[in-house]
Amino acid sequence: MALIVHQFPCLSDNYGFLLHDDASGETVAIDTPDADAYFAAATAKGWTISQIWNTHWHPDHAGGNAAIKAQTGALVVAPLNDAARIADIDRTVEAGDSVPIGATAATVIDVGGHTLGHIAYYLPDAGIAFVGDSLFALGCGRMFEGTAPQFWASLLRLRALPGDTAIYCAHEYTASNARFALHADPDNAALADYAAEITARRARGEPTVPTRLDRECATNPFLRADDPALAARWGGGDGIATFAALRSAKDSFR
Repeated sequence: MALIVHQFPCLSDNYGFLLHDDASGETVAIDTPDADAYFAAATAKGWTISQIWNTHWHPDHAGGNAAIKAQTGALVVAPLNDAARIADIDRTVEAGDSVPIGATAATVIDVGGHTLGHIAYYLPDAGIAFVGDSLFALGCGRMFEGTAPQFWASLLRLRALPGDTAIYCAHEYTASNARFALHADPDNAALADYAAEITARRARGEPTVPTRLDRECATNPFLRADDPALAARWGGGDGIATFAALRSAKDSFR
């Protein structure tokens, strides 16, 4: 199996992703923040976009659907529970559904919380997951529409994936997330090492995405909200309460 992920910056801090299958020649645009950037990236690779997989409805994730579909005829796959606010959908999907690229299948995971219908696409054979704005390196998305129990359950679904899964999140927020993570969990030695590495990588102009799930499980406070030490520090009686306290604190952290 030869799946290639081509990652490139777009807008102010988004990442675009093209998922390409050599055998079939298919190319999937994972979200569409900027149609022109996607066209340029695909052209440079000699690929033609044949599908769009949207993770959620926000314009910096689905705003390029119409332009890309008009030029390429791409099939648009989008989450059922966000579908009313996404343009040009051909197929709606929900948790447990399978979405093919060539002979490989992505499994749809419910990661609602940032938006109610947010989904992730997990390709177990390739060991990769496209998670949109649900999970970030050392962070998670703002809880715009969901509830703390919903979002925490979503993060637990992602946490249950194999530790070596490559997590492709949609923004370069990691340096900011690291500052909050160190505030939230100051005694975590693995986090301190990770934060130092992030500072060095950003100073060199290097991306911090993708990240590995096992590293996030050891360092990301939002994935560790049921850890007794974090719960004690943040006054949470359980994972949900601690997650809610952390998310609220991050919203106002400067």
